[in-house]
Amino acid sequence: MSPFDLPPDHPFGPHHLPYGAVSVGEEVHLAVRLGEHALDLATAATGTPWAPELARPTLNAFLDLGPSAWSGLRSWLQEELGDPAGRERLTPHLLPLAGRPVHLPFRVRDYVDFYASEQHATNVGSIFRPDGDALTPNWKHLPIGYHGRSSTVVVSGTDVVRPCGQRKGPTDPAPVFGPSVRLDIEAELGFVVGGATPVGSRVAVDEAGAHLFGVALFNDWSARDVQAWEYVPLGPFLGKSFASSLAAWITPMAALEGARVPLPAQDPTPLPYLQGADLFGLDLTMEVSLNGTVVSRPPYRTMYWSPTQMLAHLTVNGASLSSGDLFASGTTSGDAVQERGSLLELTWNGTRPLTLPDGSTRTFLEDGDTVTIRATAPGPDGSVLGLAEVSGTVRPAV
Repeated sequence: MSPFDLPPDHPFGPHHLPYGAVSVGEEVHLAVRLGEHALDLATAATGTPWAPELARPTLNAFLDLGPSAWSGLRSWLQEELGDPAGRERLTPHLLPLAGRPVHLPFRVRDYVDFYASEQHATNVGSIFRPDGDALTPNWKHLPIGYHGRSSTVVVSGTDVVRPCGQRKGPTDPAPVFGPSVRLDIEAELGFVVGGATPVGSRVAVDEAGAHLFGVALFNDWSARDVQAWEYVPLGPFLGKSFASSLAAWITPMAALEGARVPLPAQDPTPLPYLQGADLFGLDLTMEVSLNGTVVSRPPYRTMYWSPTQMLAHLTVNGASLSSGDLFASGTTSGDAVQERGSLLELTWNGTRPLTLPDGSTRTFLEDGDTVTIRATAPGPDGSVLGLAEVSGTVRPAV
């Protein structure tokens, strides 16, 4: 099918236009996806105001240009795609995606992971504090997060090597070193940031939207046994930093206008710096597959904290932003068992194994397992928007 003849409800139609980076010979070119083709921006956008930034192999310079450039390029693309003469101009710059390598479309400058799902936090608290309060006292007062490792964010399709580290079970006499035996996934949504801010400044909730370029599905692989032994008192470290997978195509926030929904009621009322008019959730339904079998469908619309609140909290102490920063939502989980976004929850810390169609069972991931996360969202005029999948296969420890 011609990329110009896609049906109105095609998940990668002109209403979407996610950004990526693809191989063109020996070079990496920025592109937007149109069906099963990539439109080469390095060549198609020659002569536009954004040509110098789009001729680079990553989006970082374009992200620096800010919302007026982001909306300007999107409008230009949609006008060209809606005009027969424009389509003719774009045709030489279309590249089939089949067999073409893809790359991270931006250099990840900094990475922060939040913990913004009340359902996920409640499940985890119930597992590890069965006789206490499921939520920690601070949870409803601020978006909890940790500062992760940007250099190990990898593009979808990259294999994940089982990490090694120290682990110690509750009844073990001493810690041991070796491969993780409780390797897990976390179905998350990543937010790509544009527009730098100086150290010592803050970004208010109602200013945060100007820094939100787009989203991509994200899998924060987690070694639960390593994490359990190390996390007191400073939180996640080696149990998280070995790999985090990001989808290859970034969905612009402008494509998600029809997916915005109100947040759940926030009680108690957050402090003033977390209040504002631009508070929203996103009506995304994720699908988590393990070796081709769907094991969960987490709904992002239940997320407690808005991405604008997360960004405001990230900077309230004066931390700066850089174009290419990435922050993630934390595991997405819903109220039902089949809506839980991690194996930790789905198997209740390994006590309720999953049975796969081949008869095998899983509590946590085994070598050779492939995890794929997909998602859909409402698009304009009743259309469907499909986020690019994020996938990875577990390889043995080295």
